[in-house]
Amino acid sequence: MARRPRFDRLFGGGTDGNEQLTAVTAVILLVLFAVLGVTIVFIGQLLWLHLFLGVLLVGPVAVKMASTGYRFVRYYTSNAAYRRKGPPHPLMRLLGPFVVLSTVGVFLTGLVLLIDGPSAGALIRFLHKATFIAWLGAVGIHVLWHLIELPHSLHAVQNAQRSSSTRSRSRYVPGSTGRALLLLSATVGGLVLALAFLPQIHAWTAGLAYHPYHLQLH
Repeated sequence: MARRPRFDRLFGGGTDGNEQLTAVTAVILLVLFAVLGVTIVFIGQLLWLHLFLGVLLVGPVAVKMASTGYRFVRYYTSNAAYRRKGPPHPLMRLLGPFVVLSTVGVFLTGLVLLIDGPSAGALIRFLHKATFIAWLGAVGIHVLWHLIELPHSLHAVQNAQRSSSTRSRSRYVPGSTGRALLLLSATVGGLVLALAFLPQIHAWTAGLAYHPYHLQLH
């Protein structure tokens, strides 16, 4: 019986825990994507940072896709708690596959480009540019829709506690420790991966010293 509290501390939380993980990860991604947007505007000076962040983001993006994918699976496998929580808005359900496919596409083609170096072929360059445009549109709509819901999601735990308990003693949703460790591990993993790609990043910055990057990649 002593093992159960430890399990709940790491993996509990149910629908509120899933919403909390999704919301916190979304905040981190919004900040990192904002910085990535700045690197695109000043790509000539910040090419190295653009490439480095692009690889680092793999970790947090994977967590975001996993948390939303988990909700999707639990809902459509008729889990009672997720059924009571309800499905996402129809627009988000319709947009979801485009967000997932374009995200996988833009990161996958970006990594292939990074590995191939400045001499990468025209096809992979075109695919990266096409998936980037599709991703920008899909994620832009996704982010605009969820911005208004984000404060509610971040405070879902407190709101749920106030509505379901008359006790004044504050409690945290089970699994907060596990979710924090998961997100930290994913971010550190992305950082380690980005550091491992430093030679390829250097090859791009050196190889495109005399070529406009936006014409070559985006």
